[in-house]
Amino acid sequence: MKLFDTHAHLLDERFDIDRNKLIESLPSHGITRVLEACCESIDINKINALVRIYPFLYGSAGVHPHAASRVNMHTLVKIERALEYERILAVGEIGLDYHYDHSPRDIQKRVFADQLAIAQEKGKPVLVHDREAHSDCMSLIRAHRNGLRGIMHCYAGSLEDAKRYIDYGFLIAFGGALTFRNATRLTAIARELPLDSIVIETDCPYMTPIPYRGERNDPRLMHITLERLAEIRGITAEKAAEATTSNANRLFGLQS
Repeated sequence: MKLFDTHAHLLDERFDIDRNKLIESLPSHGITRVLEACCESIDINKINALVRIYPFLYGSAGVHPHAASRVNMHTLVKIERALEYERILAVGEIGLDYHYDHSPRDIQKRVFADQLAIAQEKGKPVLVHDREAHSDCMSLIRAHRNGLRGIMHCYAGSLEDAKRYIDYGFLIAFGGALTFRNATRLTAIARELPLDSIVIETDCPYMTPIPYRGERNDPRLMHITLERLAEIRGITAEKAAEATTSNANRLFGLQS
């Protein structure tokens, strides 16, 4: 099987002890592509350097809502320029987070809107973080929907909203949470959505699937989420892998 991890944080400090060895091992575990998600502008150069070392790694450029208060015009220009790099494929991780509220909500919304506009202008997909901000997130994406496409990362909304996002050109990402014992609603959503609208991610080192929950997550464990998706939909893991990888390749404009 060929697997595409559409959202990872391999530059997180928890990988400092074995990062290179881990990344080098990924192809032997069927991980053919990984997208390293950016959370702060200071990480852009590090991401670009990392993805130039490994031909199966790609990156994004953007600012997470937690850091929205630190964004200025210089930051936005840096994101725009980063999108000119060959292996920086998306704007993200961007969005709204009303659970922690590390940045004021009005600033989160403004910065989110600014980055959506950059994605529209540059024709790049977005990686959207939406935590307990479903209404505002939907409103802002609706306002920028012309020419916009992307991934709803770590999806936690409703089935109805998921269908709307698909209509707007988005894919819905499922990660380790799909394996959790209390994932009843998420399971129903994964069962009902068109298979051509779904991708798989790890969000590593976070969101580790069962039975490894509580340990550090990494792309080698994404097959557990894939197998759970296949079980939910009553298809083979091979078919689920083929579909989700194809969906990701199509979104990012990569050849299979």
